Order: sequence, then structure tokens, then C-alpha cells
Amino acid sequence: MARPPQIEANVVKERSAESIALSRYYSRVQDSFLAQGLLRQDGGGPDVPFGPREVVDNFIRIALFEEYVTIGDRIIARQTPSKLHKWQDPIRLKVIFGDTVPLAQRTKDLASIRAYVARLSRLTGLAIRVVDDNANFHVFVVNEDEKRELGGTIRELMPEVDNATINAVTAMPRSTFCLVFALNSEETGAYSKALAVIRAEHPDLMRLSCIHEELAQGLGLSNDSPRARPSVFNDDEEFGLLTAQDEVLLRILYDPRMKPGMDAAQAREVAEIIAAELLGGES
Repeated sequence: MARPPQIEANVVKERSAESIALSRYYSRVQDSFLAQGLLRQDGGGPDVPFGPREVVDNFIRIALFEEYVTIGDRIIARQTPSKLHKWQDPIRLKVIFGDTVPLAQRTKDLASIRAYVARLSRLTGLAIRVVDDNANFHVFVVNEDEKRELGGTIRELMPEVDNATINAVTAMPRSTFCLVFALNSEETGAYSKALAVIRAEHPDLMRLSCIHEELAQGLGLSNDSPRARPSVFNDDEEFGLLTAQDEVLLRILYDPRMKPGMDAAQAREVAEIIAAELLGGES
């Protein structure tokens, strides 16, 4: 079977010493996480029960707050209230690999993304598919040197993007494992474009974890909360892959009763109804 066009289109080039050093660093990070029992892949269990009350509180914190604010040409971590954001139109997602990403890794990652996109589509009821052109959601899997050169590409794909966002990508510190941003050009709450950046230097599980978190955040669950458990929307790295609660959060967000542009009070009232329907009575 022929490889997809986006794999054949790129020639594997030699990585820089800095990129190789980052690979070693992230391998140590993953080993440390695993030694601590983090990056769980079980989706949650009896040790992390949740009910409608927790789900609604987590939904409001994750879907109705922003994780960052823009000040000048910088993006600063600061929790701020927001409106409900989600996609209304089908998502056409394109995966772009850097020239230094090995073909075997590209094949593995593309298969993981295709499977995960199908799962997200089932959960949300939103049409989401991987495409080779005419995309509105771009996923870059790149090594360090390629990441630094993404500014021009991002401006071409998203002319309305600001300098702070460009800088957040090109100057991403190693403490930032991956990122995503989505645009609501008409300020209606309905997303029209999104772009994710996944570090190709990550070992397999950390790369897959980035794919799970960033693609789900790009659907509208844009914030993290230390109270969300089990969840990938929590910076403690306990869970590496989308959990049972995260699936409920996505189902709430993409219930037709949830409208783009709702404020927290409006969204909470609807979320309580949906959570009760999905999970039963009081927690």
C-alpha cells in the first residue's frame, strides 16, 4: 500500500545536535513521569470517581476560561473568563511533518492521529477527517529547528494571527511540550481555524499524549484545571491520554444545546442538565 502523500512529499534530513539533545532530555522526562506513575493510559478507574457535580464544575473551568492572555507581543499564563467556543463547521485536519522526522515515526503518528480523530468525531458528532489539502485545522509535527521557522507558514495559513502567537510557537521553551490555538475570527464563539504544534523529539507516549490533549483542546476545551481528575486537561501529567471524564466533557460541549458565545452562567445551566442525563443523579 502506498504511503499517504504527506509522507512521500518530504525527504528525511539530518537533525541538529540541539534537536538530538532535546530527544534525550524528553526521554528522561518520560522515564521520570512513568517512574512516578504518571502519564496513565487507563482513562481513570475506581481511584478517581467523578459525578455530575464534578463534571459540571470542571466543564465550566475548562471550557469557559482561557489559560493565557496576550500582552504586547507575549502570551502570559493567566486564567481569564471567556465565552463558550466550539466548531460549527466540519473540521478538515491536515498533518504536516518536518523534513527531519523519520518516515517510520510519521507513519506511526499519522495512524495515531487518524484513529484519534475518528474517536473525537464519534464523541462530538462533528464531522472531522484527515485531509491532504483545503484544511482548517493544521497539525505540525516538527523538530526544534523546523519549529523555529514556522512563523512564515503560520502567517500564510492564518493572516489574522498576532505576533504573540507566532512568538509562542517559534520561541517555545522546552518546558512547553506542545500547544494549540484556535481562531474565532468573527467573535461569535464559533471556531474557524486551528493550528497545533507537536514536538517530534518526544518519545512515543509523550507525543501521543500531546496529540490527545492538543486536538481536544482545539475543539474548545481550551483551559487546564488542577481540580480536573481524571483528565488530560490538568498540568500534573497524571493522565497521558483522553479519559472517561474528558469524553463526557466533549459530549457536553458538542451537545446541540450548548451554543457558541454562551457565558459561564448560561453554560452551567445547560451543562447541569446534560451531565445529569449522561451520568445520572447527584454525585
